[in-house]
Amino acid sequence: MRNWKNYNESLVRRGEILLDFDVIDNWNTELIEMNKNKEGRKFVYPDSFIKLLGYMRAYFHLPYRQTEGVVREHASNTLPSIPDYSNISRRINRLDIKINDDSIKSNLQHADNFVIAIDSTGLKVTNRGEWIRHKWKVKRGYLKIHIAVDIKRKRILSLDVTSEQVHDSKVLPVLIEDITIKQNKIVNTVIADGSYDNNNNFQFLSFNGIKPAIKVRKNSRCRKKTNHYLRNKTVKMQKNNLQQWKVSVDYGQRWIIETVFSCIKRMFGEYVTAIKFKNMIKEIMLKASLYNLFQSITIR
Repeated sequence: MRNWKNYNESLVRRGEILLDFDVIDNWNTELIEMNKNKEGRKFVYPDSFIKLLGYMRAYFHLPYRQTEGVVREHASNTLPSIPDYSNISRRINRLDIKINDDSIKSNLQHADNFVIAIDSTGLKVTNRGEWIRHKWKVKRGYLKIHIAVDIKRKRILSLDVTSEQVHDSKVLPVLIEDITIKQNKIVNTVIADGSYDNNNNFQFLSFNGIKPAIKVRKNSRCRKKTNHYLRNKTVKMQKNNLQQWKVSVDYGQRWIIETVFSCIKRMFGEYVTAIKFKNMIKEIMLKASLYNLFQSITIR
């Protein structure tokens, strides 16, 4: 049962984080470390401060000029200097954004084997209205964001951004390897819908010792010569009793990833403001990082 008092307090804490200028406590120390052995012009603003501005801009949907204005109004008396909007833009797009920061990693390093859910969703590359699209026949493309979510903690473990032409099934190995190889975490089970049903994915998961909980397509058949044995086994189980298979693999937990998508879109909108593709990726990574930071302080 949810402790509403603590939960409400954790939501209040989110607002504190977004306007927390305590980064000035380590301002000089961080700058000394960043400028060590650096050639050319030295950094004037630490990365932690720039990241805070990125969080603020993403959550409040602020243009860069208004972001400069917020800092000028609320922190001009406490900060050594105020960056202009062009400097904020350049520095945010050069940040090395990690989805899980050090505080979140410390909470995850003692976790058991992960059960993850994988899915994708689309984000518009512009916020122009439906009337513009309908009246002038504007083809408005979108990005696909593919994520792997820890269903126990509702945190994003891995994320990849592609164009709309990339099929979901192609990205599954990328997400898994980011977790198992780059982050050195153990994945026990992968839950996914029929978009990820292909022989290569079953073979990849089997090779890495991961249990697949993938719903196969309705017209799937067992083929001993071409199909991996795990896919044939899954096809048989789902053909015999689909509901029993769902219970056996806890397939119902896949709804958690839909909740994560809903939270992200309600917080940050269903579009990106960046123009260049590399900056779009940076913007999405920043939003995912902030979402995970919010999840780390949520008390249930």
